[in-house]
Amino acid sequence: MIHEVTRGRARNGEASLAYEMFGPSTGEPLLLIMGVGAQMLLWHEDFCLELVRRGFQVVRMDNRDVGLSTHLTHHGEPRLFDLITRPKAAARYSLSDMADDAIAVLDDLGWSSANVVGGSLGGMIAQTMAIEHPQRLRSLTSIMSSPSARIGRATIRTSMKVAALLKHPVNTAEAAGQQLVDTYKIIGTPADNYPLDDKWLEEIGALSFQRAHDPAGKLRQQAAMLAAPDRSKALAALRLPTLVMHGTVDPMIRPAGAQATAKAVPGAKLVMMPGVGHGAFPREVWPIMIDNICAIAV
Repeated sequence: MIHEVTRGRARNGEASLAYEMFGPSTGEPLLLIMGVGAQMLLWHEDFCLELVRRGFQVVRMDNRDVGLSTHLTHHGEPRLFDLITRPKAAARYSLSDMADDAIAVLDDLGWSSANVVGGSLGGMIAQTMAIEHPQRLRSLTSIMSSPSARIGRATIRTSMKVAALLKHPVNTAEAAGQQLVDTYKIIGTPADNYPLDDKWLEEIGALSFQRAHDPAGKLRQQAAMLAAPDRSKALAALRLPTLVMHGTVDPMIRPAGAQATAKAVPGAKLVMMPGVGHGAFPREVWPIMIDNICAIAV
């Protein structure tokens, strides 16, 4: 039955990675990787099940430092000043380490290769997987992402709005749910274009708080992202089906990030989604996303 969920854990050095699997073993393998500070839950379960209906066995994972995966608290909390001025000094691990985490999930599943779909930081991790482990990817889908944290980065205004919101600590599941809603009112799809699913975001924010609340872990992920070198030249060596998708009004990673990614990868398909912002993809655009993922999957 496609609604059954199998849970597992993979190991990569000091990190244990939690994942969930949807669909029968006969489906084509597909791995979903989420962005900075975001738990696997932000890959909507209905989105996963629609991919299963289209012939995939789908796995979503918690990256290190979020959710039920290992939180590397012994590495401490990077200082905000260092994140901005000395990201390499602030980083406690690299995107290569996070890519190796995802490879460890494939190993634990017994998948020799998979279609890999990453959103935001997850797109950067997926790109790194493709560069460093090309034989393990059947296809690459990079969504709302960039080949470098410096390409398409948020405006100062957007960054300040998000920082002002997140500086207020949350101490309850209810507050975490409201904070997630408020975050996507800043970075997500404008309500005039597509309605924001406030109820779902409240539920996911609250559940994420209950599973693991770790602002320092998010900062460690950000440090890894900011410290990573530009991948454009390395992406030019890829020879695998590649899809790049991005919202035209994404204020967090602006469309230049998608354009640079698609330009770097030979033969990449670029799909711009009109009126769509960052993350929490509106249901109305799921058919576009899933049709294009299916079209390049191997």
